[in-house]
Amino acid sequence: QVQLVESGGGLVQAGGSLRLSCAASGRTLSNYAMGWFRQAPGKEREFVARINRSGESTDYADSVKGRFTISRDNAKNTVYLQMNSLKPEDTAVYYCAARHWFVAATYSYWGQGTQVTVSS
Repeated sequence: QVQLVESGGGLVQAGGSLRLSCAASGRTLSNYAMGWFRQAPGKEREFVARINRSGESTDYADSVKGRFTISRDNAKNTVYLQMNSLKPEDTAVYYCAARHWFVAATYSYWGQGTQVTVSS
């Protein structure tokens, strides 16, 4: 019912920046809280950032605080993750996820992921 497509990943040098986008179709994202997660090779998927329906409230993993910024543009049905001061340990597949504000207790919709590789 909700299709999520991530884009913007790629290869970047340590200290560089990337901007990830998550475009949604099928339903308007105004009814969904959104999150970004990542999974490195051989590691479990971990939480990166989340944002509420209006964009008024955000939360970040300690490892990315001060470096990453999550935002949303509901008019464009898109969520963003601005990543600055990237480190090699940020290398992972990054996933966008959606949770309905009322009917869903967990993130039930996921994108296919976009690869981010940070070289030292």
